[in-house]
Amino acid sequence: MNSTPELDERISALLAGSAPFNLAPAERHERLLALFKDEITYACQRSPQYRNYVEQWPVDYRSAARLADLPYLPVGVFKMNPPLKLIEQNEVTHTLVSSATTGQVPSRVVLDSATAKRMSRGVTTIVRDFIGPTRRPYLVIDVSANLAGGGELGARGAAIQGLRSFATETVCCLENDSSAEPNLNLNVVREFAAKWKDAEVLVYGFTYVIWNHFVKPLQSQGVKLEMPNVRVLHSGGWKRLERQAVSKDVFNRGVASAFGTSPERVTDFYGMIENVGVIYPDCEFGNKHVPAFAEVLVRDPLTLEPVSTGGQGLVQVCSILPTSFPGFLALTEDIAEVIHADECPCGRRGTSFRFVRRAPKAETRGCGNVETVRERLLEEAVIHA
Repeated sequence: MNSTPELDERISALLAGSAPFNLAPAERHERLLALFKDEITYACQRSPQYRNYVEQWPVDYRSAARLADLPYLPVGVFKMNPPLKLIEQNEVTHTLVSSATTGQVPSRVVLDSATAKRMSRGVTTIVRDFIGPTRRPYLVIDVSANLAGGGELGARGAAIQGLRSFATETVCCLENDSSAEPNLNLNVVREFAAKWKDAEVLVYGFTYVIWNHFVKPLQSQGVKLEMPNVRVLHSGGWKRLERQAVSKDVFNRGVASAFGTSPERVTDFYGMIENVGVIYPDCEFGNKHVPAFAEVLVRDPLTLEPVSTGGQGLVQVCSILPTSFPGFLALTEDIAEVIHADECPCGRRGTSFRFVRRAPKAETRGCGNVETVRERLLEEAVIHA
């Protein structure tokens, strides 16, 4: 069964706000707290596993006075097979699958049509605030196979699709060779650059894909493009570049040089499929921001209490958007630092933070097992539901 009309209307109202980063923290907290409580109730009605978990939570969510006391899931549970869902199988329109290195189990989350539409709208709302609403030519630094919609969509494909609403035309510049490794099609890149030399152009790719399969090949051939008005967005893959000693500054300058633009036009954003529809781009001061329909808590790894400004800890992502799976509140294995509780110098209100690193012993990509009592509690809840 899809979400109730009343719940869907309330989610849509908060998502429809014209200024996603202008809501005062106190008002945001009040609105999110009430909505998350109703979403938890909704999820409990549709999933015995989730209900069993919530019933064993040390705080009754219905009387909780702060977001930090609501029951959250460790992201490792989204590796379950079959995946946790709040809808019937015939209502599943897409399954999103996280990236994972060989031997690792990827996360899977299911979407129905309502959640998929919110996902697209959420990403569009956030990106529009950073680059404006104008549609423009879209260069995808990836293979065309990742443009396909399909029933099962990987993290790269989901990110590519999420930006297509800004595109007047879409061009992929990588192609697989006989070993399935992506190679840069230099002719495609040169034609695209010549056609749109002075235009506002949107570029997206996974971080390590841009560096290894676009920047390095151009550098090795001594090719520099002349696209000063390009806007490059990228996400994911920093772990692989750390092994190559490629810092964010080195990356930004390398990408900017390849395109013939300034490093300020290269924007990193943090996102994950378990936090569907919410991404966190860097502002001009290097801080990541949280829209009005979401929240980020940073928890002390030992006490799991939220840290204050300047503190570091595990990132908990909170989003009102999913109703097809219980992904409202999820504790990740990423470490971040809280930069501002409100009013970053860029003018955006609410929490701003900076990604620091993966938590120790976390998998190379994403969702391993955070060894907490609460995760073990969830396992028991699933087994005995």
